[in-house]
Amino acid sequence: MAFFKKKKKKKQEKQVTLVPPTEEIPRMRFNVANLQGIGARKRQEDSFTLANALDPALYDANGLMFCVCDGMGGMQDGKLASETAISSIRNSFSLLNKAGNIPQQMKNSIQTASALVYSALGGDGGSTAVMCVIISERLYYAGSGDSFLYIRRSGKLLRINGEHNVCNSRYLENIRDGEFDPTECKNDPEAPALTSFLGMPGEIDIDCLMRPLQLRRGDVIIACSDGVGGVLSEAELLTAMNDASVAQMCQNIEQLIVAHARPNQDNYTALVVECV
Repeated sequence: MAFFKKKKKKKQEKQVTLVPPTEEIPRMRFNVANLQGIGARKRQEDSFTLANALDPALYDANGLMFCVCDGMGGMQDGKLASETAISSIRNSFSLLNKAGNIPQQMKNSIQTASALVYSALGGDGGSTAVMCVIISERLYYAGSGDSFLYIRRSGKLLRINGEHNVCNSRYLENIRDGEFDPTECKNDPEAPALTSFLGMPGEIDIDCLMRPLQLRRGDVIIACSDGVGGVLSEAELLTAMNDASVAQMCQNIEQLIVAHARPNQDNYTALVVECV
């Protein structure tokens, strides 16, 4: 009887798949520009500030902040009011706790600024404010008064803040009472009068985004005084922003304001922030 040795099976070689290293997605950065003009007024009473937009390391560590304040020309020293508000808001941002409740901190910032404006002018002066903070590619805002905040996304322009004025106040009252026709509110000569602004005594009404808006590359944010938003339609603003750098957007917006040639043109200020 013959004996045959069993052939040993060759071990199957393990297939090793080489996985290419994952490319890290670049962090969002920002292109910024601004415009400002006196209009038909005797002096500039708008103020604005911008922090950490041009320094990636500072943005990554502390976030980005920008704010527009419109001093109220019909009251005492609108320039002092807006400058006081801007200085206070900028200081509050320097103390922001990113791990804390950001919307509440922003509301506190606006309230603190309001108290300082009231202290400086004794209730005879005031300013609007729209404050924005971007942290980890998320947009937060808070404000009081009638300044404007827009975002351009996917070819559309949307206003994302509300106004504190008689028109909106009465409109909301009518809705609660079951009246849904806004015509009466819009035709009221007192409709534009502000119902809340920085510099009023006590607590003021603050419009605040409690859940942040996730930003996308290509988004463009505009914060502006009513010398811009109250003059140009959303269609005009969108046209000014199409296929342009942020600097060109600002030039286009200013050209449209000048073209309107309003005899009572208010001071105008805008900050334009593009997400890239």
